[in-house]
Amino acid sequence: MASQDTKLKILITTDLYTTETNGVVTSVKNLFDELTANGHDVKILTISDNLHSHKEGAVYYIRSVPLKVVYPDLRMPVSYRHKLIQEIIDWKPDVVHSQCEFFSYQFAARISRITGAPIVHTYHTLYEQYLTSYVVPSKRLGDYLAKVLSRARLKRVKTLVAPTLKVEHTLEGYGMKAPISVVPSGISLEQHHQRLTSQERLERRRALGIADDDQVLLNLGRLGGEKNLGELMELFAEAREQNDHLKFLIVGDGPAREDLEKQAQKLGVAEDVIFTGMVEPSQVQNYYQLGDVFVSASTSETQGLTYIEAAANGLPLLCRQDDCLADVLEEGQNGYEYTSAEDFLRAIDEMAHNPDWRAAAAKRSEEIAASFDKKAFGEAIENIYESVL
Repeated sequence: MASQDTKLKILITTDLYTTETNGVVTSVKNLFDELTANGHDVKILTISDNLHSHKEGAVYYIRSVPLKVVYPDLRMPVSYRHKLIQEIIDWKPDVVHSQCEFFSYQFAARISRITGAPIVHTYHTLYEQYLTSYVVPSKRLGDYLAKVLSRARLKRVKTLVAPTLKVEHTLEGYGMKAPISVVPSGISLEQHHQRLTSQERLERRRALGIADDDQVLLNLGRLGGEKNLGELMELFAEAREQNDHLKFLIVGDGPAREDLEKQAQKLGVAEDVIFTGMVEPSQVQNYYQLGDVFVSASTSETQGLTYIEAAANGLPLLCRQDDCLADVLEEGQNGYEYTSAEDFLRAIDEMAHNPDWRAAAAKRSEEIAASFDKKAFGEAIENIYESVL
C-alpha cells in the first residue's frame, strides 16, 4: 500500500471527461476521487466540447473542434501551448497519468518532456473494432494499425496499466517494451447498493410500458457500432418468438440508435424494445434494477464496467464470450456466456423459467462486484506511481 506520508502532484490527461456513459470517464472520476481523498494534489487536463478553453476547479479544458469524419463525438484540440497548459507545467507534476492514446497524450508527452515527470499510461481501448467500424474496411488492416500505432505512440511511457488480463495479453502481442501492471478499474459501490422498493420498481417499469409479468433484458451504455447491439436485437427477436413476455430495455444513446430503431421495426419487435435515451449518471442504478437480466454482445470492452455495475445491482449476466468477463461472470453461477444463437436462447429459457436460480445468481453477482471497490483501485494505482518514482 502506498505510504500515507507521500503526497504527490498528479496530472491525469484524458480525451474524455464529460461523456456520461463511458468507461474511461467513470474510471478517471473514480481515480480522481480516491487520490484526492488520500491527500494527493490532482489535476485533470482534458479536451473542451467547444472552442473555449477554461478551468473548472481542478479540471482544465482545452478548446477543440469536432472530428466526426473519423469517429462520432470525436474532438481535436486546437492548441497545445495554451496558457492553461503552461500553468500546469509551472505547477510541476510529479507524475503524469495518461488515459487516452490520441490527442491528450500529446499534452502528457510535452509536459513530461519539459518537467521530467514520468508517464504512467492506462490502455482503456482495444482499437481494432473501432478502426474496422469507423475508419478502415479490413479487420486485418485494423489489427495491424492498432498494433503499430500503439507501439509507436507509447514508446515514452514508463509503465502501462491494463484494466484486465485481456488487455495485458493484447499489449504483449503488440510488443510493448514498458512493464505492464493489471489493475481492474474500480467502481463506486455505494451508489449501486441503493435499492428501489418493489413498488417503485413496478411503477417505473409500468411507466415504460413494461407489464408486471414481463421479463426484461437490459443493456446500458453508449450506443456505438463497436458494441454489437445489432446482434442483440436479432437474438431478442428470436427469443421473443419463444417467450412473448420478454422486453428489451436499452439505456443510453449514441450514433447507432437510429439504425437500431430501424432494425427493431424491420424485425417486428419495435413495440417490445424500449429506448430510454441518455440518463443521469446518478440515476443509472435505478435503471439497472428495472431489468431482470443484463445482456451484452460486445467484444470491444477492456474494463467491462457496465458488467460490474449490473452485477452490483443484483443482475444475472448473459454476455457474448469475451476474456474481459473472466473475473465478473462465473458460468452457471451468476450468468452465462454465449457463442451462438443456440447458447443465447437456451440461457434465456433457463433464466426465464427458474426463479430460484435467478435469486441465487443475483446474490452471487453482488458478491463478485464487491471485489471491485474503487478504494482498492486507488491504492493499486498509488503503488504504481511510487514504483516509477
